Amino acid sequence: MAFTLTNFRPIGLRSGPASLHVGDDGLIAEAPPAGAETVDCGGAYLSPGWCDLHVHVWHGGTDISIRASEAGRATGVTAMADAGSAGEATFHGLREYVIDPAAETIKAFLNIGSIGLVACNRVPELIDLRSIDIDRTLAVIEANRDVICGVKVRASGVIVGDWGITPAKIAKRVAEIVNLPLMVHVGEPPPLIDEVFDILTEGDIVTHCFNGKKAGSIADTETLWNHAIRLAGEGIRMDVGHGAASFDFAVARKAIERGLKPWSISTDLHLNSIRSPVYDMATTIAKLLAVGLPMEDCIAAVTERPRQLLGLSSGFEVGAKADFTVFDVAESETETVDSMGNRLRLQKMLEPRLTVVGASVMEAARRQP
Repeated sequence: MAFTLTNFRPIGLRSGPASLHVGDDGLIAEAPPAGAETVDCGGAYLSPGWCDLHVHVWHGGTDISIRASEAGRATGVTAMADAGSAGEATFHGLREYVIDPAAETIKAFLNIGSIGLVACNRVPELIDLRSIDIDRTLAVIEANRDVICGVKVRASGVIVGDWGITPAKIAKRVAEIVNLPLMVHVGEPPPLIDEVFDILTEGDIVTHCFNGKKAGSIADTETLWNHAIRLAGEGIRMDVGHGAASFDFAVARKAIERGLKPWSISTDLHLNSIRSPVYDMATTIAKLLAVGLPMEDCIAAVTERPRQLLGLSSGFEVGAKADFTVFDVAESETETVDSMGNRLRLQKMLEPRLTVVGASVMEAARRQP
């Protein structure tokens, strides 16, 4: 349907018109289309559609993935990237059954391990050299460049064992060959986090950047703090990747106080995190707001920056596909928990109301505990 959005407060946008017109074709129009309905946003905020750069939505293809709809429009998210659920051997299924039919825009980081997360952690995807097929991985990327946005490697001891930094180095070389960013999961060693840092270049992504794992966190030593701050200044993208085991309130607060802000806020939603401690994107944004990240930075970290990485519009450009999230920021007394079990009472909570994708307007809401 054609419609006009009215009575909203733009945030995270390059311009702020009083109303927004969308035609039957789902494209932003300069003037109200004939017969357009009016959608009153009730004075709520309107931003580019929220984008979650780290989810696991290969439902049925891995034992931890949720349905894309559970991470998407119903909770305010219009675009997302699956972060390595599929490797080269399983990507065709992720594309056919999840990416192509989804109501949301879905892209993917291809796991350097051929089997991806089919039996996550029970059967690690990086046991030894047999786990990686470079030629097949390159072929899958070339055949799916329209939806593959990078290469993913889980560089932590429970995955790589004694193999250490080698899988991350292989993944980095593959990413260089195809000219895509590397997203690297950091955690318990081996390898050490500074070994991972040493192979990264501008545009690469460190996910789980604020984890509280001993010997796997930027909070371990002053040298690591300084190393992380320097890398961020050189264009390494620090991504939250909350998840079930990878976000610590105290680490995030200290990082922000020291000027190390996340480049992107992501949830790492999967079956083991969706009910607790993560819930959804709205709650995750509110947690970052509570530990000191200003609202403007929070919105940029879920809109302009990750959307740019996925090749999506971030404004009101006439002729662009409509893609917006409408939300409130409400007073709150919600008690939340990080991945380490630490509790924090939130004073502000984001409450998604609507998403707009093309000519479709859909109600949205925060997932309740």
